[in-house]
Amino acid sequence: MHIHILGICGTFMGGLALIARAMGHQVTGSDAGVYPPMSTQLNEQDIALFEGYSAKNLEQKPDLVVVGNALSRGNEELEAVLNKGIAYTSGAQWLAEHVLYQDKWTMAIAGTHGKTTTASLLAWILTHADKAPGFLIGGVADNLGLSAKLGKGKLFVVEADEYDTAFFDKRSKFIHYRPKTAILNNLEFDHADIFSDLEAMKLQFHHFLRTVPANGRLFINGDDNNLEHLLAMGCWSERRTFGLSSNHDWHVKTLNQDNTEFEIWQQDKCAGQVVWSMPGQHNMMNALAAIAAADHAGIPVAKSIEALAIFKGVKRRLEVTGVVNGITIYDDFAHHPTEISASLQAIRDQVGKARVIAVMEPRSNTMRMGIHQDTLAPALGVADQVHIVTTQALQWDIKGVAGKLGQSCTLSEDVDRAVEAIAKSALAGDHIVIMSNGGFGGIHQRLLDRLK
Repeated sequence: MHIHILGICGTFMGGLALIARAMGHQVTGSDAGVYPPMSTQLNEQDIALFEGYSAKNLEQKPDLVVVGNALSRGNEELEAVLNKGIAYTSGAQWLAEHVLYQDKWTMAIAGTHGKTTTASLLAWILTHADKAPGFLIGGVADNLGLSAKLGKGKLFVVEADEYDTAFFDKRSKFIHYRPKTAILNNLEFDHADIFSDLEAMKLQFHHFLRTVPANGRLFINGDDNNLEHLLAMGCWSERRTFGLSSNHDWHVKTLNQDNTEFEIWQQDKCAGQVVWSMPGQHNMMNALAAIAAADHAGIPVAKSIEALAIFKGVKRRLEVTGVVNGITIYDDFAHHPTEISASLQAIRDQVGKARVIAVMEPRSNTMRMGIHQDTLAPALGVADQVHIVTTQALQWDIKGVAGKLGQSCTLSEDVDRAVEAIAKSALAGDHIVIMSNGGFGGIHQRLLDRLK
């Protein structure tokens, strides 16, 4: 078939393109405002990409159009699909019907935070254990090389996103997946553009929980009260808890300041010790969840620990993009106060008293709506200096956040000016963490070039 993907540069849709091509389909796609790593990945795989949406992109009429959830009615190309009567579906539905329902053991990772890293860890553990898994993840792990792979084995790892499916299907994507193994990392309010409140999110997460079969297994963060509420709404599957407390089925004991060394405990027995390069309590929890899920698929804990020891990280998750004149630059996808705090604290724990500089773009729909304005300043307060760059219009006055942070915070609406201000204040030994869920105007390379 000729499959054409609208919104192909999104991490999910781009991964779908790789899988469809591996299945033998002709794949094309279109998107606007493309940026790495997905644009680079598609180019390397020789998948034809139209930049910008246009009815002309459909002149070679595809057999099926897969519509990304960023597309809305009124989009020129989507309107042409409807007017021409071309068959269409959503990405989540296509993945489910053509891959996951084809006798796959689906392992789905859900939660407000940590999905990409946990899914990457699990896929790498299974790969290291020679299980040849398939996977579709919202990021690119260095060990895996790609965000998606069809795989040769029965196991398939999918990042189970709670965002809506498509313009015609407003359920969360993860409703489609029907996993045998499911991880629930955490749950707090986000995506205010599609969820009215936390209760609305809980309802969708409980729908996901309902899709796990009785002979499947649910791994749930036992330290998260919101997830406990889900269980109270009903659970029909085997379940195991994981967390920091020793009363969970799986728990950890940290052995150093930055959590790069810790013990894995299964009930009252120490199952092994992890020594790896990923700092932060949040990454330690991601690792614990991945190890527990891998155990359900028959992977010994010792084998998982062996895989983690050589795990190199995920692009845009505290990824070091360069070191210039003793100044280290990180790229991080954090765009929620909980994620911002976790990332900055991970670096703080790793570098001690060295200066940590946060450069943050309030870009997500929820952030631009001002939902997190009361918790943003405390999250950024872990850093010694803060630069907030508002490249897009906000529905609230961010000066209040700057006021709470005091003289350590600067505001800018221009990337070039921000780069200049950061470069002038940066000193050897500094650690600059750039946080955004978008391309941020190429600020990472601009700053590296300026520092050079």
